[in-house]
Amino acid sequence: MSGIAPLLDGTVVASAAAALFLAPRVLRREAGPARRGRSYGPEPVLAAVVALIYLNQVLVAVYVNRVHHGDVSFITRYLQPGWFDVPRLDALAARFPAPELLAPSVLRVQAFLELPLVLLAFVAVVRRLDRALYVRLARSPLVPLAAASYTVAFCAVEWDLRNPYTVDDLVLRTLAACLTPPPIAWLARRETGAEPGAEAEAKPVPEPGPAPGLFRFALDLWAYGQLMLVLYDTALLYNLARLGDHLPSAAAALAVLVATRTVPPRGPHPRPQPGPYTATLAGTIGRALALFLVPALSIRYAESFGTPELAALAGLLVIGAAARRDAPRLLLPALAGAVVGYAVAALAPGPYYEATLLRSATGALLATTALCALLDTTRARLVVRS
Repeated sequence: MSGIAPLLDGTVVASAAAALFLAPRVLRREAGPARRGRSYGPEPVLAAVVALIYLNQVLVAVYVNRVHHGDVSFITRYLQPGWFDVPRLDALAARFPAPELLAPSVLRVQAFLELPLVLLAFVAVVRRLDRALYVRLARSPLVPLAAASYTVAFCAVEWDLRNPYTVDDLVLRTLAACLTPPPIAWLARRETGAEPGAEAEAKPVPEPGPAPGLFRFALDLWAYGQLMLVLYDTALLYNLARLGDHLPSAAAALAVLVATRTVPPRGPHPRPQPGPYTATLAGTIGRALALFLVPALSIRYAESFGTPELAALAGLLVIGAAARRDAPRLLLPALAGAVVGYAVAALAPGPYYEATLLRSATGALLATTALCALLDTTRARLVVRS
């Protein structure tokens, strides 16, 4: 067990308790007044943050090659294996003026950008499911609490991997925790998709109706997860030299996100009323996202640096709270999804834990949605015949 385990375990307990207490209250609030004009949501800002991260990777390569002559041992001796596979970029490095000024590009710039990255990615995924839910979460105290919880987890791991830049990184991460939530709330206030007076406990109904919308959301979830894995492998570990190996998967994920957002859905007009199974599943997923917002990162890091059993228990409590009232209706679809998710993990594991989890979760959600849609179709036919 790591020396930071007590801090991470305490963060898991505190953040899960805060989520279980506050998330239901946030979900009962009104979505807020609609705004005139066009809203693009958090995705353009997220894209800008990703661009800054990759720009910083280029500057790291210039700094390492000009100042340290390509030798990364000055920093890797403080880190675990697998970091700092830096490309040469000889032409750019040779022409870059005053490369010694790029020293902050090593660890420190990224320490500030990681929190905006993960929070913007989370709320962007929520918006793909349901805009009204996104508005509630982004304008609620859950985002500042998530920023605090994530920052404690980030700083704990930072301290466990101490290096000469650790103090600077802790300061920058704390600053990011203070500066990130207000812009996220501001973006949500400009959202045009929320209707005034909408009841928060109404089931989120993705476009164009629950079953097609949930299939799209499953694809969006996979695409965002895949892009985050690429970002982790190539940028967050300073392995820009490996970017070429990941370009096909990144391109596929981007194509999915563009297609699910821009390709108009087909279906009868007006839209059919949602069936009870898919509507229930959509509501459960929305509540699960709201409940996981605050403790998500601490649960993930506690699995590696803290007490895995506690992390698993916290995750189960959050899932149980999200599905508690809908468990009888979703029991059969959830069991089918669990079987498919386990099969995917066993038969097609990824190169590491997160990649396997993403594949398994995507397969489970697709299977659960498919069975819910089948049950709704069967129910509708029985009602018509009767």
